[in-house]
Amino acid sequence: MDKTKTKKRSSKSARGSATAAKIVGLAEGVVAAAAKKKDPAVDIPLRALSNAKYNRDKRIIEMGSKAQSRSFFNLGQAKNFMQTVLIASGCKKLIDADKTVSIRGLYYLTKHTIPGTGEKTFNEQSESDPIIEDLEVSLESLREELHVYAKAAGSIAGNLTVVSRGDEIDLRRMGAGGYTIPSIVEPDVFAFRKCEAKYILHVEKDTVWQRFNEDRFWEVNNCILTHGGGQPPRGVRRLLYRMHHELKLPVYCLLDNDPWGYYIYSVIKQGSINLAFESKRMAIPDARLIGIRSKDFEEFKLSDDVKIAVDDKDIKRAKQILDYPWFKGKKEWAKEIDTMLKHGFKMEVESLLTKSISFVTETYVPQRLKQKGMWLD
Repeated sequence: MDKTKTKKRSSKSARGSATAAKIVGLAEGVVAAAAKKKDPAVDIPLRALSNAKYNRDKRIIEMGSKAQSRSFFNLGQAKNFMQTVLIASGCKKLIDADKTVSIRGLYYLTKHTIPGTGEKTFNEQSESDPIIEDLEVSLESLREELHVYAKAAGSIAGNLTVVSRGDEIDLRRMGAGGYTIPSIVEPDVFAFRKCEAKYILHVEKDTVWQRFNEDRFWEVNNCILTHGGGQPPRGVRRLLYRMHHELKLPVYCLLDNDPWGYYIYSVIKQGSINLAFESKRMAIPDARLIGIRSKDFEEFKLSDDVKIAVDDKDIKRAKQILDYPWFKGKKEWAKEIDTMLKHGFKMEVESLLTKSISFVTETYVPQRLKQKGMWLD
């Protein structure tokens, strides 16, 4: 038998066994409490800004120690307690069967009417999704380790060959659409075979990515090109993390000049507040924002047609971002956001099309990559 395949299976088995053991431990705790005639409860770490802290040494957002106890005999918590145990049971079945399902699939897998009542375990998927995240943080396990995945979003192309579930895929030969980044990109299902790229260029959305792919930017500039369809989903962030750490590739971000582009960069770099417990496996503190910048309007003599008026939501979001501990004290960021607000307008990456169709691929990005002093940390 192929030693590589055997190693992967062993790794997968070990990872699955460890996660299954955590679920069993949770269940045993509930049973033990019931046997002692105590109120069975599950402690759920609080996923909120009040329980997120910025680790300045690691340069990532981490989860604090605050938690909420979810108990069976509390009438206001009983249903959520039942749902938590039910989702955990569903994940254990998936691990045992070595199968994966979508978060939508897990909703249906655990949805049923409780015998003898008209009560359903879940009425809407909006009830089960937060429970999955609660279970992740309680068990300190990735959703993917629970054998659950979200809808795939994002594409990749470039000088990299990967192996996905035994199939070798050359990311240079993915045509116009590129290769869709899977939701689960752990080493046992998505392995790196050969990399010749020098860096990763992550762009915000598909419309910009298509321009770069059509111009074969990744071939001309020897890189890997990715996008996350706006706010990058977990699979994209996890893959960026793995390529950065395992392939030692720097990550450069090309995002819109607006508060939402700033936030996307923040999530890639420091991690997100809601998923602070996963920052250590997703955040890339060394990522850099190369554009677009507020000063680009004057520098490249863009026309007034590219201006998108800043509204009250933009102003509020910009001020919130400046208040984040990981942005505080960074003079360049304060200046960047202040310039955008003083301008009274924001800009999308597509605004560079007003210069020429391929200005962004042939001039702007190559120029910015050489100007380290223009990057935002």
